Amino acid sequence: MMADKGTTLYRISRVFLAALFTLYNRWEVSGREHVPRTGGVLLVANHTSYADPPIVGTASPRPVNFMAKAELFHIPVLSWFIRHTHAFPVQRGKADSAALRRAVRLLKQGKVLLVFPEGTRSHDGRLKEFEMGAAFVALSAHAQVVPVGIDGADRLLPPGVPFLFPGKLRVRFGPALDLANLWERRRSRDALQQAADEMAAALRALLPSDRR
Repeated sequence: MMADKGTTLYRISRVFLAALFTLYNRWEVSGREHVPRTGGVLLVANHTSYADPPIVGTASPRPVNFMAKAELFHIPVLSWFIRHTHAFPVQRGKADSAALRRAVRLLKQGKVLLVFPEGTRSHDGRLKEFEMGAAFVALSAHAQVVPVGIDGADRLLPPGVPFLFPGKLRVRFGPALDLANLWERRRSRDALQQAADEMAAALRALLPSDRR
């Protein structure tokens, strides 16, 4: 199978952002080796800033697909850009079965998908309780799950500010989780909760103590 290198716009954006984060934010990325080189991979990350998707997409060794709130796809120029950089819409505030099916399909196709299991941004920077959607997608797709800890994104792009601030940015990929023992029980609430708990524990281990 030919490696997925992403769209041309995705690749150009990734090069530009890598240079920006290196020069402007002195970013540190560690643990890239934990992202499997092939097969469907679900990246689960903490969420404190609108900058999180491009940060993880730039740091990842493989092209990343991600969900974006449906409202963004009604903004003409922005909609074109995010569609061409691997985003697809999700309806927030309800169980969006179409988005979940698309997420599972992407993983079964051997793609990398980024999700934020908290469901929305954390305004105090601390990790919030995980929703069940990410666990359902991971178990349904039999995907490998890699936690990603982001530290500094909320200071880089605070809420309501349209430009980036300088400041230290750290991205850490953790070891892949083995959830195979839960795959056959993916419709069980207990299995989903166990998967969510394991994801949350792995992600907390990658964050500073004041963010856990």
